[in-house]
Amino acid sequence: MTDSTNRPDSENKPWREEESSPGADEASAVAKPGHETSTIKETDLGQNSQRAGGGNKEWQLIEGLVGGILVEKRRTRRWGIFFKLLTFIYLFVLLYLFTLGGISKDAMVKSGDHTALVEISGVIAADEAANADSIVTGLRAAFKDKHTKAVILRINSPGGSPVQAGYVYDEIKRLRGLHPDIKVYAVIMDLGASGAYYIAAAADEIYADKASLVGSIGVVASGFGFVDAMDKVGVSRRVYTAGEHKGFLDPFLPQNNSETEFWQTVLNTTHQQFIDSVKKGRGERLKDDPKLFSGLVWSGEQALSLGLIDGLGSASYVARDIVKQENIVDFTPQENPFERFVEGLGASMGNAISNKLGLSQEMKLR
Repeated sequence: MTDSTNRPDSENKPWREEESSPGADEASAVAKPGHETSTIKETDLGQNSQRAGGGNKEWQLIEGLVGGILVEKRRTRRWGIFFKLLTFIYLFVLLYLFTLGGISKDAMVKSGDHTALVEISGVIAADEAANADSIVTGLRAAFKDKHTKAVILRINSPGGSPVQAGYVYDEIKRLRGLHPDIKVYAVIMDLGASGAYYIAAAADEIYADKASLVGSIGVVASGFGFVDAMDKVGVSRRVYTAGEHKGFLDPFLPQNNSETEFWQTVLNTTHQQFIDSVKKGRGERLKDDPKLFSGLVWSGEQALSLGLIDGLGSASYVARDIVKQENIVDFTPQENPFERFVEGLGASMGNAISNKLGLSQEMKLR
């Protein structure tokens, strides 16, 4: 058995010098850059660094995506708020248009004693702005107001339906009976003819400009006949009725003398009603002139000499110098434009086409 003490010093060492101890391996790798182990460790460090850099890029990408999503959500939220607000405004406008109407804003302001004003403008008909219901609504509100000292009907109309005009005429007489202290003054602007003058005749006094057109106390029903044109074109008309004279106003059928005479009696009766109302309203102020009820129209100056009006002047003149109350408050009911557009579009187009073609023979005061 060999004694370890006799071995060389190199053999007596627990490990050889060239062998690295476990703890010194990494230190030797750093101390010896040319060593193979050193190269491997540097490569590992480079790979770890690349992995760390790649991780940073991934995080940056994720952060960018998340940031973009947040920005998009904010943008979407803003647009959502904008469209909700826009919808709210749209609904508010619709609600306003639906509720728009009634008496004029001026009438809602309590301004003390005043002269009430009600406008009659345009054709007098049930489907027009100057319809009897609207005019009567304004008149009733004006008479009901305790501060009203007088009522002015400011008229600018060629006339229209005898039924609508008669309705307003009768209501003025009724209201005057209920309120004997409140007088009604009619003021004719450019035109106060036919049915418009029918209404004016109910007033206590009538005023106009010297160049206004006044009168036209008559009744008309007009249309066209297409019988000869249909014969030339080769078109035949087929009408099925129950009642001998049910289709007597049909413009595509030839006239019947007995039916024409009957229709003339209807017009004459309506005309006489018109004349009686004017005489009742104007009384002895009317001059005895055979042309007075012939359907002619006169200037304001001529109308004054015929007794159709009482004086020359405007609405402001009447309020200031006749009523002695120049504070004028408008009681004219305001139209609902949206409702009128929706309800009247189809009817208006149909009526316009019918009137242009002569298919309508509605009776009118003009």
